[in-house]
Amino acid sequence: MAGEASGGELVQVVALLGAGVVAVPIFKRLGLGSILGYLAAGLAIGPFGLRLFDDPEAILHVAELGVVMFLFIIGLEMRPSRLWSLRTEIFGLGLLQAALCAVLLTGVGLAGGFGIAPSFVAGAGFVLTSTAIVMQLLEERGQMATTRGQRIVSILLLEDLAIVPLLALIAFLAPGGGDASTAERLTDVAIGIGAIVGLIVAGRYLLNPLFRILADAHAREVMTAAALLVVLGSALAMQLGGLSMAMGAFLAGVLLSESTFRHQLEADVEPFRGILLGLFFLAVGMSLDLTVVLANWGTIALYVVAYMVVKAAGIYAV
Repeated sequence: MAGEASGGELVQVVALLGAGVVAVPIFKRLGLGSILGYLAAGLAIGPFGLRLFDDPEAILHVAELGVVMFLFIIGLEMRPSRLWSLRTEIFGLGLLQAALCAVLLTGVGLAGGFGIAPSFVAGAGFVLTSTAIVMQLLEERGQMATTRGQRIVSILLLEDLAIVPLLALIAFLAPGGGDASTAERLTDVAIGIGAIVGLIVAGRYLLNPLFRILADAHAREVMTAAALLVVLGSALAMQLGGLSMAMGAFLAGVLLSESTFRHQLEADVEPFRGILLGLFFLAVGMSLDLTVVLANWGTIALYVVAYMVVKAAGIYAV
């Protein structure tokens, strides 16, 4: 029985690797990019394809760590002085873009006959862009360091910061959400801010001395474990504070960007990042519920196109 179970698990591992190896080169050759290749491969082997996986959510939870490590590496390449120079883009351009698009997309829902609450929830959700997908596209196209790329990164950072107030507002709009007191909502926001401040203080005064001590021990595997500990620990701190794990990993990378151990940290994390990020996109593809899509294809087609056009117009105006 144990041999059969392990054999079944091995089939799934081979299926994951094989799907990515076959689909990604084909999609890149067609000019569609690696992300669509991973998504299509995940859909092919998932519950609505060959049914080699019945629980893609379990894989997705683990694979999200690939996004976390990816944002950590991006943070390593962005020094605090460089991040500070982007403050106008983050809190000016990013805030204006998020606010304007939220208003416009809420208007699309209202025009379609939906109420104010569902219109706002759907619109605000569509405002938030997938950090993993956009960052991967920027890296593939070599646009991360360009002016356009920096503006996109700034908007993504603001959107990650906006998660806490948006979740608090959505909880208020939900049935029974008005029962929560103002003090409870302010407490949630304060916890999020406290998590950011605590991570910055710990990163500024603890990380470099820690890695210096570990480097003196001359144990490479311990350095690798410490790098993973910093990435996952910072992600956990942000998650407990109500923010995204990716934001925590990004801040940890920024705080270590001027460290003498920056290149070694990047080399230690990179192999895990590549494998898990590909696994993340595969899991997203497997999680697509085609039954829901087919049952509501008219509504989905109409509003996805409408949201994309309106959001593009809003971003262009900003």
